[in-house]
Amino acid sequence: MDKIETFLGTLGGIVWGPFLLIPLLLGTGIYLTFRLGGIQFLRLGAALRLGLIKRKDDDAEGDISQFQALTTAMAATVGTGNIVGVATAIGIGGPGALFWMWVTALLGMASKYSEAFLGVRFRTTDAAGEKSGGPQYYLERGIPGGLGRVLALSFAIFAVFACFGIGNMTQGNSIASNLERSFAVPTWVTGAVLAGLTLVVLVGGIKSIGRVTAGFVPAMILFYVLGALYILGANIGDVPAAFAQVFSQAFSGTSAVGGFLGSTIMIAVQYGVARGIFSNESGMGSAAIAAASAQTTHPVRQGLVSMTQTFIDTIIVVSCTGLVIITTGVWNQTDPATGQQISASIMTGEAFTHGLPGQWGHWIVTIGLVMFAYSTILGWAYYGERNVERLVGRRGVMPFRVLFSAVVFFGCTVQLGVVWNFSDVMNGLMAIPNLIGLLILSGLIARETRHYLRHDPKLEASRAEIEAFMQGQPGWEEWKASERSVHR
Repeated sequence: MDKIETFLGTLGGIVWGPFLLIPLLLGTGIYLTFRLGGIQFLRLGAALRLGLIKRKDDDAEGDISQFQALTTAMAATVGTGNIVGVATAIGIGGPGALFWMWVTALLGMASKYSEAFLGVRFRTTDAAGEKSGGPQYYLERGIPGGLGRVLALSFAIFAVFACFGIGNMTQGNSIASNLERSFAVPTWVTGAVLAGLTLVVLVGGIKSIGRVTAGFVPAMILFYVLGALYILGANIGDVPAAFAQVFSQAFSGTSAVGGFLGSTIMIAVQYGVARGIFSNESGMGSAAIAAASAQTTHPVRQGLVSMTQTFIDTIIVVSCTGLVIITTGVWNQTDPATGQQISASIMTGEAFTHGLPGQWGHWIVTIGLVMFAYSTILGWAYYGERNVERLVGRRGVMPFRVLFSAVVFFGCTVQLGVVWNFSDVMNGLMAIPNLIGLLILSGLIARETRHYLRHDPKLEASRAEIEAFMQGQPGWEEWKASERSVHR
């Protein structure tokens, strides 16, 4: 097992290293930002209003509202990466890593828009009448010939493996270990409860998941962010200095405690980008699966709503975590027991404990991590289910739900060093075919986006108005026809 863990760690370092996934992710984000005319900056306000205030398109086809599709995707992304991942990036790369997480998010919003647009644009209907879409469909339907099919099947296979790792066992293990350490709850009890709750939600399908995440996700984000804002407010005098550290060390690098890993600008960039993607999943293609289920009158509208997920995840939640760690000074402190830098697994908890009276900080981080991790389990369960449906048909969905719920118990009760490394590799591998597809399909995305936004820049058009200005446009009749097609 040690050799396997070492091998997977080495492979993960290559996949997420500076010569493969990081330049591919950043390059794709930059390219799509230019092709789409900076859509993430110009349309963010309208997208937030549609997704968070209006929340749904009237008389639109789909399984769940646009808001529920957004919260389902956010359930999968707002997870341990927002707590432990941020601490890892800052602990190794210094405060400058937070800057590169912001850069990754801002560029990644263009990638997130593009994959969500394609998820709706090429979605289909399964044998049970539910919408099904994502890279496992749009790569094959949008890219003709064998290349599209190979990319689609590769994504589907990697996504199924990834859902049992990063979307299941690692999250359950984080919940169980934190509850055991904080409240002495036996791991098997946590595993049994989580497995039962997961199965109950999953049996109801995407409508059940959408209802749960629509109430649960906003509440958990608000709970965590309010705790962080209290700390930042209490340390308001240190906030400007924290921002100064973030911006200056993004381009100069810094050395962590005792010169740990000799942190330089390259390490700040590498860990900032890698942990940023781990947190918001922009470019991985996963959010497109949730977007495809949305009740929307045009793919552009859901693409813009889905884009706000990255903004909320990284620019808001990740920033709160990072600034709390920096302003409290925990990021470069040593653990008195070991004389070494405080471990990333407890760094955020230590920062909140420093910033809040009594045990409030510890409780907020523990409860926040439990809620974030459980929501990730639900979101990734849906991702896995849709890819199983793509590979073996509808008959595989219910057995997958039962197996996925059972694996939650397993993840809560065992050590997962190998699984963490395996998850990193699978996450990286599922992103590669998706990013290649985004680049190939960028012309289609840009053309259809420009036409729609020329007629409805504020996202306020009715279904009848959309029908009127879309008539005769390339792709419009094709999309409506695919809405009615049934995949078996």
